[in-house]
Amino acid sequence: MKRRVYLNHLSGTPLAPEVHEAMRPFFEEHHHGLAAREAIATARGQCAQLIGGTPEEILFTSSGTEANNLAIKGTAFAQRERGNHLVLSNIEHPSIEQSITWLEENGFEATRVPVDSEGFVSPKAIADAVTDKTILIATHHASHDLGTIQDIAAIGTIAAKRGIPFLVDATASGGWLPINLAANISLLTLAPHRFGGPQGAGILYRNRRAPLAPIIHGGAQEDGLRAGTENLAAIVGAGAAAALPIVDVTVLQHQLHDGLLKTIEPVRLNGAELGAGRLPSHLNYSIEGIEGEGLALALDLQGIGIASGAACVTKNLAVPPALTAIGLDAALAKGNVLLSLGRDTTAADIDHVLEVIPKQVDKLRSLSPAWDA
Repeated sequence: MKRRVYLNHLSGTPLAPEVHEAMRPFFEEHHHGLAAREAIATARGQCAQLIGGTPEEILFTSSGTEANNLAIKGTAFAQRERGNHLVLSNIEHPSIEQSITWLEENGFEATRVPVDSEGFVSPKAIADAVTDKTILIATHHASHDLGTIQDIAAIGTIAAKRGIPFLVDATASGGWLPINLAANISLLTLAPHRFGGPQGAGILYRNRRAPLAPIIHGGAQEDGLRAGTENLAAIVGAGAAAALPIVDVTVLQHQLHDGLLKTIEPVRLNGAELGAGRLPSHLNYSIEGIEGEGLALALDLQGIGIASGAACVTKNLAVPPALTAIGLDAALAKGNVLLSLGRDTTAADIDHVLEVIPKQVDKLRSLSPAWDA
C-alpha cells in the first residue's frame, strides 16, 4: 500500500478529531430551541476568542467565500450615498476580486494596487489610491497563492485616519497566525475548513461601527445580516476548530524547502522568503521543464496530494493571476505547484515527499523534448 501524504491543506484540512467529536451529537440527534441557540452562542464565543473580538461581532455564513461576498457587497451597498470607490491589491482571492468586479458592473469603481516581485503591497501605494469617494479598503492577511503576509497594521492605520472601513481576508491565515484586531480592522473573514474545521461554515467578524447591509434576504438570522437556517453542526465545528491551539509547522516548512532546493535544479520559490513575511504552512514553487498540473497528477498516483495553479480554483489550467502580478514569465508560471502543510504533517511525511518528488520531476523532464534541448 502506498504511503499517503497530504500537502494540500490550503484547499481543505482533514477534520480535527476534537472537531469531529464536538459535531457528532448534532449529527446523531436533532437539536432545536434553547439547545441550538446555546450551541451557536458557544461557537460564536470560541470564534471571537480566536481573533480577540466579542461574540456579538461574529456572523456565521456558509463559507469564507460567502463571508467575503457579504463583507464587500454589504459594505458597498450600505454606503452608496457616501461614495462608490474601493481599493484592493491586484492579487486578492477570487471571492474578493470577483465581488468587486461585479460591483464595477453596477456603478462602483475600484483601484487595484500592484504588488512587488514577492507579492507585498505597499501601504503608501494603498494610501495614494484612496479618494474622497473611497468606501472600503480590502486586502488579504496572507496571500492564498503566494503565502506573502501583508502589513495590515500599516494599512489599517491608513484606513482609520481616513475613516474608511478596512476588510482583511484572513481565510488563508486564520488558525495559523495570530490576528490582532487592534490593527483598525473593520471586517475580517475566516474559513474554518482551513484550520481543522468542517466545510459548510464561514466566519465574518464585523466591528459594530462598520456599516453593512445584507445580501441574502428572508430571515432574521445573524442579526438580520445573513438570512437562512443555520448549519448547526458546521457552526459547532467552526467553533471547535477556532478553539484548537495554533500549530507551528515552521520546522517542517524549512525541512521541505531545504530538501527541494537540494534535490531539484532549477526551482524558484514564489512569494516572500521563509520567515516573518511568509505563511509558515505555505510553499509555492515554479519548477523548470515541467507543467505543474502534470506533476500534481503524477504525485497523486504516488499517494501525495499537492495543488497546482491558482489556490481554490480547480480544473483551471490558466496561469494564476498572482504569478503574473509578480512578473513571473509564462513558462515558469506553468510549472507552478503549491504545497501546504497541516497539523497532521510529520517529519517522516516530508522525508517521503523529498524521496518521491525529485524522481517524478526527472521523469516528467525526460518526456520533454524541450528540456532535453
